[in-house]
Amino acid sequence: MSTENVAMQEFPKWKPKAAKVQMGEQDYDPHSHRNVAHPTTNTDTLIHLLKGSLGTGILAMPEAFKNAGMVNGFIFTILIGILCTYELHMLVQAQYILCKRMRVPLLTYPESMKAALLSGPKFLHPFANLSPYLVDAFLILYQLGICCVYVMFVAANLKELCDVYRSKPMAIELYTLILLAPFVLILSVPNLKWLSPFSLVSNLMTFACFGIVLYYIFSDIQPIEDRPLVGTLYKFPLFFGTTLFALEAVGVVIALENNMKTPKSFGGSFGVLNVAMFFIVLSYVGIGLFGYWRYGNGTKSSITLNLPPDHILSKVVQGLYSLAIFISYGLQGFVPINIMWNTYLAHYFINFKRPWVCEYLLRVVTVLVTFVLALFVPMLGHFISLFGAFCLSALGIAFPAIMEICVLWPDRLGYRRWVLYKDLVLILIGILGLLSGSYSCISEIVRELSLPSSSNHSVNVEIQHL
Repeated sequence: MSTENVAMQEFPKWKPKAAKVQMGEQDYDPHSHRNVAHPTTNTDTLIHLLKGSLGTGILAMPEAFKNAGMVNGFIFTILIGILCTYELHMLVQAQYILCKRMRVPLLTYPESMKAALLSGPKFLHPFANLSPYLVDAFLILYQLGICCVYVMFVAANLKELCDVYRSKPMAIELYTLILLAPFVLILSVPNLKWLSPFSLVSNLMTFACFGIVLYYIFSDIQPIEDRPLVGTLYKFPLFFGTTLFALEAVGVVIALENNMKTPKSFGGSFGVLNVAMFFIVLSYVGIGLFGYWRYGNGTKSSITLNLPPDHILSKVVQGLYSLAIFISYGLQGFVPINIMWNTYLAHYFINFKRPWVCEYLLRVVTVLVTFVLALFVPMLGHFISLFGAFCLSALGIAFPAIMEICVLWPDRLGYRRWVLYKDLVLILIGILGLLSGSYSCISEIVRELSLPSSSNHSVNVEIQHL
């Protein structure tokens, strides 16, 4: 029986008042009782964390800096990175405390949310049974949205690379269909351990692309005095929404921590999470700052669009980054597959002779769904950004703060309950992030619809924007 099912069976026996009993928490270490089939090492986890966060969003950071200004973009990208890292630490620590109280080795994010609400104030208890489904819905929606955008991104770049060698350009739909089998194969990798070598190669290609982009940036750098240091208040929500969407990868992070061989190494000052986020934030700041410094108001929605289209190195960037994003599809798709199969479907096929056949069928269906959406839903990218900003503001900021309040309720909230007030501020930031992210996406949707040629170019613009 899986750990998830064991944990869920414990809920009926576990009373809210048990959360207030701190005795006995210290004699049980959930980490030492974990039994993961294919655990990942610290290096594997670090590689996956880098790959999971260095997606297509980083290509939009120069445009984000254009909306914020040089100084604002630099400062607030670091602050948002620190906020995301801190919230992830809060979430992992809350899960650990709940596992000790319930004496189970592992709790998923949805299970942790339910247990936390049962630990907290009484007025939150009625929401406990609904909360796992809400968290799962947010996670699945967001991760499948990312997969859809990845399909569109790779197909469009493959078209740009190949059409120059054809006498007659081929429709992007045909390129998308050509990619169907490779995407099914990459999502068929059964566990994160086997996916680690692919993620390592993908990371190397990604950083090689960053190197080429920086080469073009510094080849003709402009005077910094020509760039505004502070943007307008009207455009700042566009920066905030883009940066939050690009930096936050809560679904991948929790899945990776739950799958580690030595989960104690995940946290800490020099733990896997802090090391990964340091390099991730550094990369985002570097590409955003120097990209905007180089191209100024001419900065486009993706830094790759500013590269000379007739240069061979530009084609190399398109090809390598598309391959890196293709590999990332397997990591991003692992999260919804893991949720749908282990939480909702596996127990229906427990008596089958070959239950793995049903699991692989789910993987194929998941790929087909992302391809159908990528092919037939107009302006998919902006709507995915809208759902992404909405989900991440809840999953990555508001929910961890709510969980910490509940887990420490009522007498472990610090001096004069400073933790309570701190978390209430974080919840407010999450709400503001939701509103600002929604605002930025809706504004872009309205702008695209107002363009006469939006029907012809929306797909390409959306892909490059994300």
